[in-house]
Amino acid sequence: MRLRDRLARAHAQGMARDAHAPVKDAYAWPDVDTRRQAAVLMAVTDGPRPSLILTERPKTMPSHPGQVAFPGGRIDPTDEDALAAALREAEEEVGLPRHLVDVVGEVDMFHTGSGYDITPILAVVPHEPPLVRNAYEVDEIFTAPLDFVLDPANHTRQTVNWSGAPRSYYEMYWEGHRIWGVTAGIIVNLARRLQWIG
Repeated sequence: MRLRDRLARAHAQGMARDAHAPVKDAYAWPDVDTRRQAAVLMAVTDGPRPSLILTERPKTMPSHPGQVAFPGGRIDPTDEDALAAALREAEEEVGLPRHLVDVVGEVDMFHTGSGYDITPILAVVPHEPPLVRNAYEVDEIFTAPLDFVLDPANHTRQTVNWSGAPRSYYEMYWEGHRIWGVTAGIIVNLARRLQWIG
């Protein structure tokens, strides 16, 4: 069975289940009074070992410097919907042509403590698609195997003291890259939905 068909079937079955409460930021920042909409593209490469395309943000970025993220960002007024925003951002950040993106569907929205409601878009792209990073927004483009990131054995739950209260988050490591926080939370939600066996 084609990768796209396997993902589509697992996605449809997973989204039909109400088996868990989606992971989200448990702590709301005190100065957040309005929610902002954003979208990210969870692009899976269709190769011998399907992998997620991820980026590492420059350490000079004013927000979340050096963190691993999916291509994506805020939904602009000119975007028709979350899908349009995710495709636009992926094209802007990593040069992924939208005509190469075969969309599977939306996954659980992730609510951040900083006021963002993030809609992840799951999709399949060709093996080794032509990518060009936007140096201002992306320091590195890399891939992490789908069977690795979706394996619950690789999801570590951490707790830190932040602003006087304990705050929990997920993290995982792949080839020196620390995938944590929102990005790891979105991956954990996907893993719980797909129950993927590589």
